Amino acid sequence: MKIKVCGMRELENIQAASNLDIDYLGFIFYPKSKRYISRIPQIRLGPSTQRVGVFVNHPLEKVVALATENALTTLQLHGSETIAYCQALKHQGFQLIKAFHVNEDFDFYSTLAYESVCDFFLFDTKGKQLGGNGYAFDWNLLEQYQGNTAFFLSGGISLEDVDRLRALNLKQLYGVDLNSRFETILGVKNIQLLESFIQQLSL
Repeated sequence: MKIKVCGMRELENIQAASNLDIDYLGFIFYPKSKRYISRIPQIRLGPSTQRVGVFVNHPLEKVVALATENALTTLQLHGSETIAYCQALKHQGFQLIKAFHVNEDFDFYSTLAYESVCDFFLFDTKGKQLGGNGYAFDWNLLEQYQGNTAFFLSGGISLEDVDRLRALNLKQLYGVDLNSRFETILGVKNIQLLESFIQQLSL
């Protein structure tokens, strides 16, 4: 299972996280987010670690400019971006993750139209904030997902969830997205806690 850590901001913390077995490091370029970052600090990541930029309904040209400036390999679209919007970015050569906000009323059928233009989906908790709400949705709802696109599971995942994650029998579950439950302060992750999670998940 792939590991994605989102909401990184501080240089030393990013460097420490990059020394772990993390597949994706996420940086939030949404100004209204408490974990907003305007530019990624100069840092060299390992060749297997993807730089993910998180955007919410940004103008296309702004996304491309920030992606180029920050050497992003993957874009996570966390708003109400259209299929045409995704397609335009896909044509630019970026790997795309489209986020969907899930609660008991969410219609998983709505994801199907995005399959041809997105590499991955991300299912997050629908809450007061667009992300980082700190609590999980009912994972039993994922049984309704019948799509072919692999997805990340997000929303309040913590070290205490390792056994539940390992027990999930969902063929399209590709990875987990970790954020608020691994923070010491906003935007700063507890490296020891992340390391423990990664080790236990791989057992």
